[in-house]
Amino acid sequence: MRITVGRVAHFNAAHRLFRRDWDENRNREVFGKCALPHYHGHNYELKVEVTGTVDPETGFVIDLKHLADLIRDHVTERFDHQNLNLDIPEFAELNPTAEHIAGVVWQILRRVLPAHLDLKVILYETPRNYAVCEGA
Repeated sequence: MRITVGRVAHFNAAHRLFRRDWDENRNREVFGKCALPHYHGHNYELKVEVTGTVDPETGFVIDLKHLADLIRDHVTERFDHQNLNLDIPEFAELNPTAEHIAGVVWQILRRVLPAHLDLKVILYETPRNYAVCEGA
């Protein structure tokens, strides 16, 4: 039997959606107010789900305290109160859309989670807008 468990975390970060190879008008056409040059921020909600078989000794798929520590140490401590465009190396050349942020978080956590566990990242940029990554 496979079971999914999850953990919710939060971080606040600023970003600007734009492409350097486009002029300001084209950026504004495509990204709207999100392309304004002085950045804007979000209160992101991050849901991380891990799926696997239950360990018969512990009764856990993964110790949720351990999962919480991994999320804190590898994602929220790095991203919280940062400018994603300027402060996070993964976004030096990558437009920090919700889709890309979810993918980057998935890649970061995939590296530190045991390989036998499936991983799903759900990132809410607003209460109504979110992106899901189940593999990169």
